[in-house]
Amino acid sequence: MTYKIGYTQGVFDMFHIGHLRLINHAKEQCEFLIVGVNSDKLVEQYKKKTPIINELDRSEIVRNLKAVDKCEIVDTLDKVELYKQIQFNAIFIGDDWKGNERWLQTEKDLSIYNVPVVYLPHTPNVSSTILKPLSNQSIDGLS
Repeated sequence: MTYKIGYTQGVFDMFHIGHLRLINHAKEQCEFLIVGVNSDKLVEQYKKKTPIINELDRSEIVRNLKAVDKCEIVDTLDKVELYKQIQFNAIFIGDDWKGNERWLQTEKDLSIYNVPVVYLPHTPNVSSTILKPLSNQSIDGLS
């Protein structure tokens, strides 16, 4: 099924192949893709971590991807609030979140607006959480 306006959201810190694949798969299913980049403040609130790459740089990277039609820095994880602001027709997330309590609730909350949560293939064995400790190691003694 092709949706008119699709939405996905993430931190996109230390941008990697999993991020790229998620965004490209989302774009394959919609005419216009909006990507929300979580603000530094939001990430600090819910992950209790400071992103390595700041929100302006992360959003510039995402904004410049061929598959992205619009990119916004966002300050909330509340998908209903975001729906009311953006009016997307579908929301895309990696299938590693399928069955997660938060996303089951999101499915219920968005069903009132006839907005499906579409689970896309997750790229295994790659994440910013895995990459961050590696970024602190020096390469050949250089840092």
